[in-house]
Amino acid sequence: MNTKYFKLLKHCYILLCFTIFPVTAADINWQGFIAQGLIKTSDDSFVAFDDEISTNLTELGINGSVRLAPAWRIAGQLVYLEGGNRYPSGARLDYLFVDWNFYSSLDWQANLYLGRSKNQHWLYSSTRDVPFTRASIVLPQSVYFDAFRDIAVSSDGVALQVRHSNYYGDFTYNWSYGVTPISNQQHKMLLGRDVSGKLQLGHDHKASLYWQPSLSRLSMGVSLIDTEFSFARQDEPLFTDANFTVQRVMLHMRYHQELWELALELQQERVKVEGFFAHGFNQNQFGQGGYLLLQYRPTEQWRLFGFVDYSVNNKNDRSGRELEINTGGKVADYFAYQHTFATGLNYDFSSSLSLSAEVHWVKGVGRLSPVIVPDIANNQAEYWQLYALQLMYRF
Repeated sequence: MNTKYFKLLKHCYILLCFTIFPVTAADINWQGFIAQGLIKTSDDSFVAFDDEISTNLTELGINGSVRLAPAWRIAGQLVYLEGGNRYPSGARLDYLFVDWNFYSSLDWQANLYLGRSKNQHWLYSSTRDVPFTRASIVLPQSVYFDAFRDIAVSSDGVALQVRHSNYYGDFTYNWSYGVTPISNQQHKMLLGRDVSGKLQLGHDHKASLYWQPSLSRLSMGVSLIDTEFSFARQDEPLFTDANFTVQRVMLHMRYHQELWELALELQQERVKVEGFFAHGFNQNQFGQGGYLLLQYRPTEQWRLFGFVDYSVNNKNDRSGRELEINTGGKVADYFAYQHTFATGLNYDFSSSLSLSAEVHWVKGVGRLSPVIVPDIANNQAEYWQLYALQLMYRF
């Protein structure tokens, strides 16, 4: 379905809800956050095109919900972001949806979401948009690829969540279908900074199932993603019209105790390209990746974390040797992968004020934007580091 029809349907439906249901001040809940930091990387274009300390670590947001009736509410969030080359800078509406709890019993809960609804399919997908609720300033890129941030956070369409509890534990099923508008900045981050034309998302289809056994602190899940893009050239001399298909299978696991938490997510991602580089061009490759993340709280104020993150763009060319040969040496082998070890800490001055700091040691640039036409001029080192410091306040 075309994006504009989703937008029209969403706004009409939300307006209708406000018309039907009376709202008082007691039904409104809102909060906001301000986060500013410093970030520096070496010999890469992850944030900027130089090695200087950057202030492109700004996050401002306000979110809230309105309870229209016991089974009805509206929720939304508006943010302003400055992330350099990580994702498009500026203001955006992260989500705005109607939530209808259409079935509720002792063992079953079912909710339908209409509008720009949040991605609830991955461990941190529904919390990555707020600095206080992220596990780290920069999340593992194998799963939470910053270039896809806006596409992954939410989509315009319909979503469903069904929760059930029985003797075997708690089960949660999520399903969503929609589209996401792609800005000119997002277009350049996905395709290439010098690629003109029009990139559109045809559909974004996701489903996931989670299980937490009874009396257990372990939860496990599996999710599926199917996304299609189309590219229409506009006076583009180097590239042709194209279709892109991105499909992902993911496994999720989280185990938590009172003071620590262990999280693991694994993914295999199929990327199919038809056209773009030439008429009749056809590429079908499978990438793999995943991370293992440990968080520990020695005191109420301190939180320590570390993760290892592994990603390859083509599981049949993990070293990137074929990539370098097939491009005549123009694209180095380290564009085929990105492996990271990161560690950091967080200190809570109060429930409203927090400071985070972290360092990443990285091998490879396979998860840097642009995605399709790599930036070989600004990424000429296989090994690089990332340093980040961020002060966060919520109100």
